[in-house]
Amino acid sequence: MGFSRMDCQFPSHGDKCSAWLYLPDGAVKPPLVVMAHGFGGLKNCGLEPYAELFAEHGLAVLLFDYRGFGESEGTPRQLISPRRHVEDYHAAVAWARGLKDIHSEKIALWGTSFSGGHAIVAAAQDPKIAAISIQVPFVSGIASATPIVIQNGPKYFFKAAFSAFRDLWRAATAREPYLVQVYGAPDEFAILNSHDTKAGYESLIPPGLEVENATPARIFLTLVLYRPLSVAGRVKCPVLVIAGEHDSLIPIKSVKKAAAKMKRIELMSLPIGHFEPYLGETFNQVSKKQLDFLKTHLL
Repeated sequence: MGFSRMDCQFPSHGDKCSAWLYLPDGAVKPPLVVMAHGFGGLKNCGLEPYAELFAEHGLAVLLFDYRGFGESEGTPRQLISPRRHVEDYHAAVAWARGLKDIHSEKIALWGTSFSGGHAIVAAAQDPKIAAISIQVPFVSGIASATPIVIQNGPKYFFKAAFSAFRDLWRAATAREPYLVQVYGAPDEFAILNSHDTKAGYESLIPPGLEVENATPARIFLTLVLYRPLSVAGRVKCPVLVIAGEHDSLIPIKSVKKAAAKMKRIELMSLPIGHFEPYLGETFNQVSKKQLDFLKTHLL
């Protein structure tokens, strides 16, 4: 089955989010999968193969960038904000439910890494969501931050705290944000700097695309406070969780703890790292599993 892809925008809290709408050829009012990237990612960094696979098998897809990212409107630019990201998921769903060519009662959420946590939170808040499929999902700020702080030591902790408060002070005084690197090598100061982070992020950037590796430093504080795990038990729809046993950023123990709280859960644990689901044979394996899950609960 073929598909078409069109550029579109939807409103979210006074701004417009840039998106691609994939429609499978010949499908009458197909179900829809709403997708967004993880921590600082863009829709064209490793997510297109998933969207295309789903569309080729009869599922419509709405793949979008959060406010402040890519071609979406919104300031501050590059602001990684769990609250804003979840709001954008809800805005995407609300807009999609108004489309005449979509089955409005069959909308699923898809998330990866940070957006895996957003999918949990959004589904917990919206009982009409039909299913969620998440991979290497962020579920607890403390669980993810602790290994990074241990790896980098006290100097990193104090520099992160100073950077966060410096950025908040600049926001309070109506100045430009204080920026820090999103990702880096283990010897670089960045929010994420595990052994495979830099290579993993850069493997997802298409040739010729310039991606700004920077975000307002206030995320150091909001990241620690963000805990999708706390609302996982309120998710009523079917859930597929794909966890990485060698994930350097998301401790698998925390993912299993979140999964145990969900009532209609299917957990797939694989011996993979955080960035492996996007490429090669791992992509083939996990995308097929996700496709089968989504078809079961949407078609």
